[in-house]
Amino acid sequence: MDTIKPKIWVPGDWNAFFGFGTNILVNMLTLSGLLLYVLKMPPDMVFKHILPAAGMMMCMSTFYYAWLGYKLAAKTGRTDVCALPSGISVPHMFIVTLVIMLPVKLATGDPTKAWQAGLVWVFIQSFVLMGGGFLAPIIRKITPKAALLGALAGVSISFISMAPALSMFMTPVIGVVCFAIIIVSWFGGVKYGGIPAGLVAIAAGTLIAWGSNLFGLNFGGMKLDALKDSFSTFSFSAPTPVFGLVFSGLNWQLLSVILVTAIPFGIYDLVEAMDNVVSASAAGDEYPTTRVLTADGIISLIGCLMGNPYINAVYIGHPGWKAMGGRIGYSAATGVMVILLSWFGVISLMTAVIPVVAISPILLYIGMLIGSQAFQESPHRHAPAVIMAIIPSLAAWGKLQIDNSLGSVAGIHEITPDMIAAMAQTGVLYKGLSILGGGSILAGVILGAVTVYIVDRDFLKASGFALAGGVLTFFGLMHGEAIGINKTPMVALSYLSVGAILFGCAKLCVVPKAAKEPAHGGDVELEGAV
Repeated sequence: MDTIKPKIWVPGDWNAFFGFGTNILVNMLTLSGLLLYVLKMPPDMVFKHILPAAGMMMCMSTFYYAWLGYKLAAKTGRTDVCALPSGISVPHMFIVTLVIMLPVKLATGDPTKAWQAGLVWVFIQSFVLMGGGFLAPIIRKITPKAALLGALAGVSISFISMAPALSMFMTPVIGVVCFAIIIVSWFGGVKYGGIPAGLVAIAAGTLIAWGSNLFGLNFGGMKLDALKDSFSTFSFSAPTPVFGLVFSGLNWQLLSVILVTAIPFGIYDLVEAMDNVVSASAAGDEYPTTRVLTADGIISLIGCLMGNPYINAVYIGHPGWKAMGGRIGYSAATGVMVILLSWFGVISLMTAVIPVVAISPILLYIGMLIGSQAFQESPHRHAPAVIMAIIPSLAAWGKLQIDNSLGSVAGIHEITPDMIAAMAQTGVLYKGLSILGGGSILAGVILGAVTVYIVDRDFLKASGFALAGGVLTFFGLMHGEAIGINKTPMVALSYLSVGAILFGCAKLCVVPKAAKEPAHGGDVELEGAV
């Protein structure tokens, strides 16, 4: 039997390329803003060192996953295999900047020290990913799909969808119009004469933004002065090794601060990547979990040693790019685009030309698709478990909004007990948000799994996950803001108590078996532009 040679590029790759490429562009623009305006880093450090290293890492990642998709297509003989999307982990982009790098910058006043702290954080996380990759297939096998996809839906609704949705309605004449252009194509099947809907939306948003300047309205905040200034960053800057900066940071003074977040968030990355592999599997593409996780760890380590302080991750959104018609080429093409943007100083020009609000609807579309997948790809009876898995991420998002608001308006970066009590008087349960949202991905998976097995009346398995939740909570990996021992003892004790109750139900209670229904994952076709 002759081996089928997969096509590197198909027409649908244009849709996925413009969609995924603009997603990556938004992330790079956001990253640049954090480094320049929050950390106050010198432009040379950002544009000549950090962004080129980040671009190299993302190019390696997108090329690797294009190759992995090619191998899967050749092995199965299928023509609909879609490469996994990947890039800088968006939640961690904010976490490493605000939780790790910013405190160091404020304490020392030295942007290089802040950069070093981020590099060491990624260095540690890389090894957590590489080691954890060998455990992931076991975890995936015993964990219900509703729990994994539900936790992912929580991330998509809170951290992926909310910011784009809010920005769209802040400038609705651009955001809402661009959103309509996208969804009537990707959900409604409307074609634009062969032009990808994402490109049509961005072009329309850009025209509205610049056209509004003629009437003094300035929708989207586009300015000619900023456009002129953006050309000053044009220059070739390839990444250079920073081994000395990384290894000199491996001292206990810095590690004692970093370990409390690096290990829990390394496990977060482990579970998130596993969720995204499960999401791809539900869409029809079965990738090896161990290989994906170890690749993320190795690629992140290389990027770190070249100067990139952000972790690489398989992205949420594979079903969305596949529904658009993306196959293999869109991933590799995005890698080429990232190199051009990051090594030639093009990012500032893109910022000055394209209003971010014109790109936001694409991210909202992906959030909608992933959020709905958790329900579509799980049995109907597991819907309560999906909701349960979503809730911790909503709590984490709510806490982040409060923290960022206090920090930006009042310069408050530490919440005191008196402040927590005052907020509670107005119905803002900050302590509850902090506890429930701590380690939100892990908490979502555990709570979702317990709920699935209770619904299925498999109390022994439910007990096992409740006991696992107690152990993870005891060591600060869930429902806590730092790794340690006995950080939230009452929560850990509660999980253990629930585990004991469920174990008693398994041994002593006689209940009728839950009626089985087929999961309909294989029967649901995700809609989108093809």
